[in-house]
Amino acid sequence: MYDIIVGVDTDAERAVAQAEAIAELPGGDEIRAILIHVFDDEDGDVESLGAINEARRILEEAGVEVETEGIVGDPAIAILDSAERHDADCICVAGRERSPAGKAIFGSVTQDVVIGAERPTLVCSAEGE
Repeated sequence: MYDIIVGVDTDAERAVAQAEAIAELPGGDEIRAILIHVFDDEDGDVESLGAINEARRILEEAGVEVETEGIVGDPAIAILDSAERHDADCICVAGRERSPAGKAIFGSVTQDVVIGAERPTLVCSAEGE
């Protein structure tokens, strides 16, 4: 089984791009996608997020096994920790276009994951981003 940690935010278009990229990988029925969303507090319900449900639908239609996890904490750290905990083969994150100033001021989860990852990382962008 090829395990992929998929960091999903609240943007359904980015989640769809991630799911479609994973669904196109060879050996879809041998892939397990662990969809994670990182919440600010303990009140989050991962199963109620539209982005998670859209990604799940696409992946399951492609024959990919899907699990979900809701995690509380810093998004980049949570994604990296989840990849370590599951001994994932790959991490998938969504990228979006940001100016250099925007990255410097607000940071970038995707950038932090790519820099901090000790395993292959797939970066997907929604159309137009």
